[in-house]
Amino acid sequence: MADDGLDGLEDGGSSTPSKKGGLGGAIPGLLKWIAIALGAIILIVVIVVVTVNILSKNTAASPNVPISDEYVTQREILDWYTSLGAIRTKTSDDISASVVVDIALGYKKDDKACSTEITQRNIELKDFLRRYFTEKTIAELKPQNEQRLKIELRNTINDEILSSSKIKDISFLQLDVIQQ
Repeated sequence: MADDGLDGLEDGGSSTPSKKGGLGGAIPGLLKWIAIALGAIILIVVIVVVTVNILSKNTAASPNVPISDEYVTQREILDWYTSLGAIRTKTSDDISASVVVDIALGYKKDDKACSTEITQRNIELKDFLRRYFTEKTIAELKPQNEQRLKIELRNTINDEILSSSKIKDISFLQLDVIQQ
């Protein structure tokens, strides 16, 4: 029985298969995977650098400061009704001045309903404008007050004359105050 365990040792073989190299076989495998990982990292970095360079050459020189929508103001494009004609009246001063005003009414682009309503209320608009400027004094019609006049006119026209549509802006094509 003692000889039973020695049968495989006599001819130099063993009953269990041996690993070639032992720890020496693990090092080349580990180095292989490290080399593959380094190669992948280098490839990714090269692709990113080349892509960024190509994209930066194709774009125009732009500032690196982002612009928020809050700071970009775009004015709305309007259609203008200019068929009211010049309106002549006098101011309400003790020594009145002559006023000649020609106004354009701005409304939303391609708004046919607003254009139609302004045309239908043409006479009312002219009468309102004549009365409005008759009630003003020379001091109220000075150039520094134009913006206030435009806002006041727009709001009054929208509230009292137009019913189904609204004007967005008013422009003075002519605003002459002639003192005598």
